[in-house]
Amino acid sequence: MKVTAAQLAQLLEGSLDGDPNATVSRPARIEEAGEGDFAFLDNIRYESFAYTTKASILLVHRSFQPSQPVSATLIRVDDVRSSLALLLQKFDTENHTNGAAISEQAVVHKSAKIGIGTSVGVFAVIEEGAVIGNNCTIYPQVYIGRNAHIGDGCRLFPGVRIHFDCVIGENCTLHANAVIGADGFGFAPQEDKTWKKVPQVGNVVIENDVEIGACTCIDRAAIGSTVIRQGAKLDNLIHIAHNAEVGRNTALAAQVGVAGSTRLGENCQIGGQVGFAGHLTIADGTRIQAQSGLGSSVEKPNTALFGSPAIGYKDFIRSHVVFKHLPEMQKKVLEMEKKLKELNERVKKDEQKG
Repeated sequence: MKVTAAQLAQLLEGSLDGDPNATVSRPARIEEAGEGDFAFLDNIRYESFAYTTKASILLVHRSFQPSQPVSATLIRVDDVRSSLALLLQKFDTENHTNGAAISEQAVVHKSAKIGIGTSVGVFAVIEEGAVIGNNCTIYPQVYIGRNAHIGDGCRLFPGVRIHFDCVIGENCTLHANAVIGADGFGFAPQEDKTWKKVPQVGNVVIENDVEIGACTCIDRAAIGSTVIRQGAKLDNLIHIAHNAEVGRNTALAAQVGVAGSTRLGENCQIGGQVGFAGHLTIADGTRIQAQSGLGSSVEKPNTALFGSPAIGYKDFIRSHVVFKHLPEMQKKVLEMEKKLKELNERVKKDEQKG
């Protein structure tokens, strides 16, 4: 994809300083960019690179006033990050446009339905009764199970597995080797100390505009549905257990584990490696620091938590400060105990003399 500075300025509703015919074909970091690249500057700490970058086009805030000459053509915008996101989306769309075609090496059941403009890659398998919407990209080696439904505009990267009866909404992205609808972890203990498997007969429902990272696993419900609500963003290597629910626009970083029947509210921000016990309810807007453990529900919205078991974020920070000084504090306590003992002994001696 090649585009001129004039075209970018029009797309971003920005103003242009420099050559309107400057042409770029790819994004790059400001410190590494070369001719034909576009870069961005939104942090004052990187301003020095604006004067040395070889990028052909540089995206900056409207208020940017260079203190030295800049060789790149400048496009001034109100919000650099939002403008960059729009540009990257354009370039990303170009990178993943494979044309509407079903590979001869794909296996598609005769009862499956595939929408207009959808491509299906090599060695993909689409089972009986599956329905795939319009303008989807199904990459090689994807498996879509019996009666699964995929909405319009979805991208399923190589190795994604969608098990039977699961539902994926519109404009969802599932990265490589994500597994949707494997059995939930349901086993009943027996008197002889063995375990009896509880059949998992529910499904997974993923609503619109959800992105799921590589190797993330979302288990099917025992009964009913495991649900990922609209706009949720899940990183790589996450596990969502059976009958759990992730609220609208909630973001989970890598290696989060959510146990069965726990419900995360809307607009939550969950750090990496956070663990949730089962059957909890987490209020809207909750923010949890990485490596925290939740063993009880969070009832108050917009709470910030830290620790394992998690406590109030500020309480944890204050406690951590104290914790670091415990050896020194212990030494002082022992010294005080020694002095107190000596004082008590002197008092006793004085009493005996008196």
